[in-house]
Amino acid sequence: MRPPKTRPGDTIALVAPAGPVPPDLVEKALPVLRGWGVEVHVGECVRATSTGYLSASDEARAAEFTRAWLDPGVTCVLAARGGYGSQRMLDLVDWTALKAAGPKMFAGSSDVTALHLAVNVHLRLETLFSPMPATTLFDAVAAEHLRLSLFEPESVRLIASPTSSPLMPGTATGTLIGGNLALLTAGLGAPEQGSARESIVLLEDVTESLYRIDRMLTQLLRSGWLDGVRGFVLGSWKSCGDPEEIRALMLDRLGPLGVPIAWDFGVGHVPASPTVPLGARATLDADAGTLQVLP
Repeated sequence: MRPPKTRPGDTIALVAPAGPVPPDLVEKALPVLRGWGVEVHVGECVRATSTGYLSASDEARAAEFTRAWLDPGVTCVLAARGGYGSQRMLDLVDWTALKAAGPKMFAGSSDVTALHLAVNVHLRLETLFSPMPATTLFDAVAAEHLRLSLFEPESVRLIASPTSSPLMPGTATGTLIGGNLALLTAGLGAPEQGSARESIVLLEDVTESLYRIDRMLTQLLRSGWLDGVRGFVLGSWKSCGDPEEIRALMLDRLGPLGVPIAWDFGVGHVPASPTVPLGARATLDADAGTLQVLP
């Protein structure tokens, strides 16, 4: 199900399901979000002072996410940043209560991939793999594409990448799924695992060694998670080593699947990253470097 689009006067809830949130980046982002004509509710975990790698306790982060979702005035729950920790709170969320509350949009990326999987599987809702406000990558281009994805999704149904090239040529249509490679691999065997069958898979990551990327791709292949996949959108691999070595690895591991693969699509941990609707059906044209989201 595609959640209703956001409208002026609605409320966006900013939450921190993973790592601590830099206060200066929150303050910088709030005027941008409020400039969209919405109210912004900032969660307690977003404002929490933490010296560890989690913004707050698992219970507090799960409660913040749940309160935001159950608030009838909130139409979008937006993760302030990633880091680590989203997986740890999944079993503390009452997904039955969230489903009863009705559909709303969830947006974020990186570690928040774990929550995308959970919302897609438990609530059967589309979500937005998007840049996050309390990060240095929430630039004007990224913010505007997120705004359009929330308020005017029909205007950004064609996502075109100026940097993309075909690793494997061709076109394919399927359901967009995926996100951060490390989180997808870590989710194998969990209730939110899902499957890539009849899907176009988005993959991206940051600060991972080449051999670790190899290991994660190999595990996705050996587990059967990629059985029946229809195509791949390969996003950014910032600080993961030589791009040509990563490209060669992708061709070695994913090429034998014989499906279209778009390389360097510019999604993920890079400036001006577009927002991608996970759970939506789309057509990938690897040769043209485009994703056409279907109505």
